[in-house]
Amino acid sequence: MTHSHGHSHDHGGAPAPPASHRLRTVIAAVLVPFALAVLAGLIALWPGDEPAGERSGIGFDQERQRAKVTKVEEGKCADVGAQIQEQGPPGGGGDADEPRPDEDAVCEQATIEVTSGKHAGRTFTEVVAPDASRRYDVGQELVVSYSPKAPRELQYAVSDVVRTVPMAALALVFAGAVVVVGRLRGLAALAALAVSFAILILFILPAILDGSNPLVVAVVGGSAIMLIALYLCHGFNVRTSVAALGTLASLLLIGLLGSLFIGWSELTGNTDDFTGLIHTQYPDIDMSGLLLAGVLIGSLGVLDDVTVTQASAVWELRQADPSAPWRKLYASAMRIGRDHIASVVNTLVLAYAGAALPLLLLFTIADQGVGTVATSEFVAEEIVRTLVGSIGLVASVPLTTGLAALVVSADRRRGTGTAGAGKGPRPVPAGPGAGAGPVPGPGSEPGSGQGQGQGQQPWSGSGTGPGPGGVWAGTGSGAAAAPPEGRSRRRGGGGRRRRR
Repeated sequence: MTHSHGHSHDHGGAPAPPASHRLRTVIAAVLVPFALAVLAGLIALWPGDEPAGERSGIGFDQERQRAKVTKVEEGKCADVGAQIQEQGPPGGGGDADEPRPDEDAVCEQATIEVTSGKHAGRTFTEVVAPDASRRYDVGQELVVSYSPKAPRELQYAVSDVVRTVPMAALALVFAGAVVVVGRLRGLAALAALAVSFAILILFILPAILDGSNPLVVAVVGGSAIMLIALYLCHGFNVRTSVAALGTLASLLLIGLLGSLFIGWSELTGNTDDFTGLIHTQYPDIDMSGLLLAGVLIGSLGVLDDVTVTQASAVWELRQADPSAPWRKLYASAMRIGRDHIASVVNTLVLAYAGAALPLLLLFTIADQGVGTVATSEFVAEEIVRTLVGSIGLVASVPLTTGLAALVVSADRRRGTGTAGAGKGPRPVPAGPGAGAGPVPGPGSEPGSGQGQGQGQQPWSGSGTGPGPGGVWAGTGSGAAAAPPEGRSRRRGGGGRRRRR
């Protein structure tokens, strides 16, 4: 008699198998209080009304309005009052470094009309030099800054161009690509991205401006982003919970290391015009704390990626080999994690280097040594940000992998469906068993043999028991097919008993 047993092992994209009640209880005992603490922090630190402050009229603190170009004319720069310098005298003689006016240079004069605000309809002119990086076309929409204390003809100036249409088109292409490839997971990822931006804009930034400690705000807001994004994208299961615990542990490590080295390196966080303006307008903000908050939030997105990948790797390895011990699961998943570490660390370093590329060019032009550049405060901030975040990412791999391996191993030991000796039904032999043993009297009685096996493995067994008129002994062999997980059957083999 044959027994067929079918089971699909395709877990790609499938949810994690359900865990035991005891394991879910243990993980919930850790994560639920943490989630409640994050919720309490959101309520306690939620900012009130937006803090009122007088505009400085400098840089980004200027009032902004919309405008458009109505006319563009060309003419000599000297006629419009623009002084264009020419390097070196005509004919190549004299001092080559002495700047001279270029009387033949041609400039553009753009007429710009303000289209929003209380001065809508007012026009002003903007002179565009030949070497200017930005050019204007009729009908082009612009962003203009307003300086109320300046003379009337100088109150408005072009600060930027309107990029609403191309940016919106790029966002739609991105969203479409995510949904087409990721489907429901892609939609969940977009929803998580929207929630992340909402927490950043509605809670983190206003709470810092409201006077709350930037580090505390970043920890609470970042934890809320982490929990919502992970469970929204990957579902409410033990695998996601393990990834959340690994991310939390890594964030704590980044916070401790960042606080230590920012203080030890005496980084103030006030290194450019933007941070200087913030410090001027809001002197109560802890700028070094703001720097550390930026390190935490910047590391959070990559941490989620690493921890989810490692937790998923352990679960998939367990599904492929349910009998693998903890050490084997950990070692196999760590081989995956080491490849991930190499690529992620390189990505972080190149990302920060790319963002600071103009600054690095300035240092190169100034011909300053590598040591001087690396220890200057502006570059040192980026180095500390990169290295602290990278240490947290590296640590997240063994932390998450070890925790996931322990969880799946503990769940397997307490679960059902694995072969083993003990009380209860045993796996069933599918073949006949033959036994021999002496029995009194004529004829023969059927004997029985008992064995156990897993999968399509040979089995053998023996048993003794009382028979009519004496004691019988029997042996048997055959093939056993493992029963479905969580169930077992018993069958007996046929045989003969002989009197002994």
